[in-house]
Amino acid sequence: MATIAPERPQVRRSPTAFEALREHLKTHPDDRLVHTNKWDVSRSDIYFEDTWQPIFKEMREAGPLHYIPESPFGPYWAVVQHKAIQHIEALPEIFSSSWEHGGITILERLSDEELEARGAERRELPMFIAMDRPQHTGQRRTVAPKFTPSSITDMEAEIRQRTGELLDTLPRGEVFDWVDKVSIELTTGMLAILFGFPWEDRRLLTFWSDWSGDTELATVRELDEMRWGILQEMLAYFQSLWIERTHQDGGEDLISMMIHSDAMNQMSPQEFMGNLILLIVGGNDTTRNTMSGIIHAFDKFPDQRKLFEENPDLIPNAVQECIRYQTPLAHMRRTCTEDTEVFGQHVKKGDKVVLWYLSANRDEEVFDDADKLDITRENARRHIAFGYGIHRCVGARLAELQLRVLLEEMHKRRMRVHVAGDVERVRANFVHGFRKLEVEITSF
Repeated sequence: MATIAPERPQVRRSPTAFEALREHLKTHPDDRLVHTNKWDVSRSDIYFEDTWQPIFKEMREAGPLHYIPESPFGPYWAVVQHKAIQHIEALPEIFSSSWEHGGITILERLSDEELEARGAERRELPMFIAMDRPQHTGQRRTVAPKFTPSSITDMEAEIRQRTGELLDTLPRGEVFDWVDKVSIELTTGMLAILFGFPWEDRRLLTFWSDWSGDTELATVRELDEMRWGILQEMLAYFQSLWIERTHQDGGEDLISMMIHSDAMNQMSPQEFMGNLILLIVGGNDTTRNTMSGIIHAFDKFPDQRKLFEENPDLIPNAVQECIRYQTPLAHMRRTCTEDTEVFGQHVKKGDKVVLWYLSANRDEEVFDDADKLDITRENARRHIAFGYGIHRCVGARLAELQLRVLLEEMHKRRMRVHVAGDVERVRANFVHGFRKLEVEITSF
């Protein structure tokens, strides 16, 4: 069980990132982002309204990648086909992930002149997913042992017990929010165990994850200031855990692993913060939103839910198909380091290249009838929701285990979950998921 510490730094627990952005835009409607290009898929409304599919389909039919000359995030290349994303991911020297070029999200890296004009200081968050080799290799190796097949196997019994106990507490015959009661609770609990985080404060991990992962907050100066303040509080909290762990021997949590790693024990505060954000968002948002996506997809495709109910042997493949169908992170960004040609397009040094995983996982050249959930799909594992190449998600196996156990424990309890109320999606172009999913449980 995660540790319980006597005292921690004072931190805010509200407002949520969603509430802050909603209230700001209500009083400052002119701060809403303006998108003039019909193929500018950085607009968050198409994900909130779930209308992105035909736009990407049209783009895929027109070619593997397209130059978007203007957007609120600056000009960028939108890479929309599966083969093109794999090709670019396989060339990490040409297509850099480094924070020094702008990192892994579509956000624009401001020049020194632009920062000066705004009266703002440069704020960088180095993290190993936003590094190139060799720095990426050393830091990734530090945390990778926590996610090896043997380590994952060791965690399965505890994950199964926690999942089963939670499912047994869910109300029958009344409507409740699956996101809050199941998806957040299971993933936040898992993160708390991985970090050795104080159990009673585990919901802070969700709070920080949302403030970290919502890219649009950074486009509003007032909210960006609030965001940075909240992340500083997160850093102070984790620094207190770091100091505590330095006096302990043999810890197997992620913080202890960093402390005893030559590649990570001399991190700057910004680098520590960056890697915390990576592990929190990577371990929280992705699995959380797929846990919600599974329920929504089974309700939308009742024939597939029936297959799951009749044949639990399909669960491992259903997990892969649900990850493909949901794709919990919509994009990753790279920056071109030299003039090059990709599928007949000339990409210039310094160009922002955005890999739309969401589109690749609906690519009809790879997945037949790609907009349909099919838990018998033979090539479901070809999805690239976890990325591809050297930056493939280090925690992919743990995410798959959590999702498999959830489906197995639901099946064991003959639990059928119906969408029975409000469905609210995340309004963002990076994290792709659900903010609310009201459901009711019956039996099959």
